[in-house]
Amino acid sequence: MAASMKVIGRKIHKPVLSTICQHSRFSTHNILNKGAVLGVYQAKEKDGDLILDKSTQFFDDKSSKKISGLLKVVSRDLKKGGCRVLYDVVPGYESVALCCIGEKGASFNEAEGFDEGSENIRAAVASGVKTLRSIGETEVDVDPCGNAEAAAEGGYLSLFEYDELKDKTKRKKAVKLSCLVDHITASSSAKKSWTRGRIKAEGQNWARHLMEMPSNKLTPALFVEAVQQKFANRSNVTIHVRDKSWIQSEKMEAFLAVSQGSSEAPYFLHIEYKHPDNKMSSPVAVVGKGVTFDTGGISIKPAASMDQMRADMGGAACTVGTLYSVDRLDLPVHVHAFIPLCENMPGGRAIKPGDVVTARNGKTIQIDNTDAEGRLILADALNYAETVNPQVILDMATLTGAIDVALGSGAAGVYATSTDTWNILQKAGANTGDRVWRMPLFNHYTKQVTDCKLADVNNIGKHSRSGGSCTAAAFLKEFVTNKNWMHLDIAGVMSNKDEVPYLNSGMAGRPTRTIVEFIEMLSKAE
Repeated sequence: MAASMKVIGRKIHKPVLSTICQHSRFSTHNILNKGAVLGVYQAKEKDGDLILDKSTQFFDDKSSKKISGLLKVVSRDLKKGGCRVLYDVVPGYESVALCCIGEKGASFNEAEGFDEGSENIRAAVASGVKTLRSIGETEVDVDPCGNAEAAAEGGYLSLFEYDELKDKTKRKKAVKLSCLVDHITASSSAKKSWTRGRIKAEGQNWARHLMEMPSNKLTPALFVEAVQQKFANRSNVTIHVRDKSWIQSEKMEAFLAVSQGSSEAPYFLHIEYKHPDNKMSSPVAVVGKGVTFDTGGISIKPAASMDQMRADMGGAACTVGTLYSVDRLDLPVHVHAFIPLCENMPGGRAIKPGDVVTARNGKTIQIDNTDAEGRLILADALNYAETVNPQVILDMATLTGAIDVALGSGAAGVYATSTDTWNILQKAGANTGDRVWRMPLFNHYTKQVTDCKLADVNNIGKHSRSGGSCTAAAFLKEFVTNKNWMHLDIAGVMSNKDEVPYLNSGMAGRPTRTIVEFIEMLSKAE
């Protein structure tokens, strides 16, 4: 029946001709507001029939072959990541979204650098879940499609919306997701995998939530409160909140220099997660840049898109999002998180180009561009992180526009001093689909920041427009003695337009899931 035909007894909100098929046997009674997402594979031959996955075949048998019968009518142009909605085909479900999960047997794609099968599932499930929400379903059961963790990630990530400040009538309705596993032989394993995916997605979604919050709703002090509330009564988590006087006692002049132009007080947040069955010989230290708003200071940014700088604390957001997932997954690991929190404002007390400050490790820094502030607060935080004697230090920061020019949103740029540790991180990104790409830490770049007229180092390279992300990493390296250090420049993956199909437009929370995966893999590698 044509997609444009009127459906009696039920209002379809914003119908999309290419994705919705009404079935002539649609029932006008017993409206459940419950739908299901089921998977199908691409046909092996160009004009062949789509292949039903295990769950879809089960429900097709249960519905007297209604699904396979209708697929022959509506699936001619159904491509990977797309879906079709059928009504009144499976008892107990008002609607069923049939989603194409690509070729059967898809696995690691060397050229793409990720597990293509898992990525296909995330995208397909996301398409189905979002489509069912758009037609009013409030409960959705999801086919695990052979990988329940990826299915959960795609579903929960696709539902994220930051609309809490809008009128209640304009907010998206909540959708309850569940995993369709009762008919699967290994249902307990699938349920466990689904829970892992849900928790990883929740960690990333919390990071996205924090990054989207307006800076007047998330000052340094309010960021601290949000973290304290989220981890309240979590037995394996300890939070230390350090104020300005403590920061001064630690001689973190570089951090204080950035904060001094703002009326908002700076904070240094130290969070420790230690599982009673910790398997690590020494902890992992994660450092996150926490500039809750960045005007650029005296070296002020252009007005256009400056509102996006509410997310300049993306490194801090991904850090706490990572700890959220690590804690809820109950991983047997030991992690310290260090987050310097402040604003970078052009106030009367703000730092000026040409000023010189002394970092915690005793090195002097000539500040020639106040908009290169993230590396200043990280310099002191990285140096302090070494006090817990970590096996690896990993920092995340929306540090440079240069990494966006180099990599765009395809991957986070990584500067690593250890190839072995880098290999683990790269594999973690391949598993999650949230990729990373190694960048150079050559002495070539170090010379550009240490060739400084007034101090030991300059906060921008002497060729400031060339290799900007590389010189920023070289600057940070001057404040780290740990031989196992990785710096992630995440400015290019800060937001999403339409590049990642299971993330809506807005702040991305990347690469939270990859860091969770990395920490777990690192603990197993010892």
